[in-house]
Amino acid sequence: MAERHSHTDESVRGPLTGVRVIEMGQLIAGPFCGQLLGDLGAEVIKIEDPVRGDPLRQWGQARVAGDSLWWSVLARNKKSVTLNLREKAGQNIARELIGSADVVIENFRPGSMEKWHLDYETLSARNPELVMTRVSGYGQTGPSAKHPGYGSIGEAMGGLRYIVGDPTTPPSRVGISIGDSLAAIFATLGTLAALLEVKNSGRGQVVDASIYESVLGVMESLIPDWTEGGVQRERTGSILPKIAPSNVYPTGSGEWMIIAANQDTIFARLATAMGRPELADDPRYVNHQARGEHQAELDELIAEFSMTKTLTELTELLNAHSVPVGKIFRPQDMIADPQFLARDSIITVDSQQHGTVHMQNAFPRLSRTDTRVRWSGPVLGQHTRAVLEDLGYDATRQDQLRAEGVIR
Repeated sequence: MAERHSHTDESVRGPLTGVRVIEMGQLIAGPFCGQLLGDLGAEVIKIEDPVRGDPLRQWGQARVAGDSLWWSVLARNKKSVTLNLREKAGQNIARELIGSADVVIENFRPGSMEKWHLDYETLSARNPELVMTRVSGYGQTGPSAKHPGYGSIGEAMGGLRYIVGDPTTPPSRVGISIGDSLAAIFATLGTLAALLEVKNSGRGQVVDASIYESVLGVMESLIPDWTEGGVQRERTGSILPKIAPSNVYPTGSGEWMIIAANQDTIFARLATAMGRPELADDPRYVNHQARGEHQAELDELIAEFSMTKTLTELTELLNAHSVPVGKIFRPQDMIADPQFLARDSIITVDSQQHGTVHMQNAFPRLSRTDTRVRWSGPVLGQHTRAVLEDLGYDATRQDQLRAEGVIR
């Protein structure tokens, strides 16, 4: 059974316990950074528009009782506070909150924070140790900085979209918002580095994470392949050119399996498992370079072999010969798989809206102060009253702000 977490469980201390984060972004790139920091134990106070909230509350393919399940994951471990940042009173409250924080995250269009008098110079004058993490399509500088930048545009600009898909089709997309997620991961990395540096200097700084550069950062040798090697990487479908065998292969039971045996020693073990040990000494397949030159014909040989086995038979045989093999997982495979179950990779979290929600656990694992999902995404404005009370706003003042449309 999946591990279960209560939405009131704050007893476990993560490595960022004691760090306060104000999240002012929306949708994915900024909020995923907030999710990662929250998983690590930080107190994350998410500021949302009092009327609409974060648009992600309405996103996603699957919905329960009209609510987004995606929101349950991305907003987990966060407190929801509503503030109208277009109103002066909302901006004043935001400045007070940020004055008590270690980190503020934002992924609005560059210039928005400055328009609201929430620029870093103003905020750091009151809170010199503040780390301001800014996530945007193009970064805070350069001729494109002011343009709206979505994840898909950053994926294209960073070089990913061109090389994803089958060579016979137009450029494809990865099936998730990978550009936004990569930007969030790089933003988190920069945030943690900046927090560590505060201990040395006593001064915060701005973390400037762009989507296109975050994509570019994982593009391996794409640039020198072209500039120094004269090679333009192209779409290659399910293979990596000249890396063989490493592909998706059919089975006799109708499923597809990945077999990765491109190292010489592993290929020799695969050949033995196939009942054809002589292939390891065949000049066409004897080493990495030779197999790369004969990639297509080698894949045909392996496919002929894999079709003679069911998924279970193939898995057991190749595992017995220490050949990397794996099926193409879908959610129904994940929730029943012994490896997922042994590590609680998927957990069941109590939810005020849905009773319980299954979701991926917090990663990576730490041996002493572990990452943890404490609760699922909150109701809009759920923590406004309590957070503002901590700032000194009594019930009368909060009612006035609510009547003015500053809070919900």
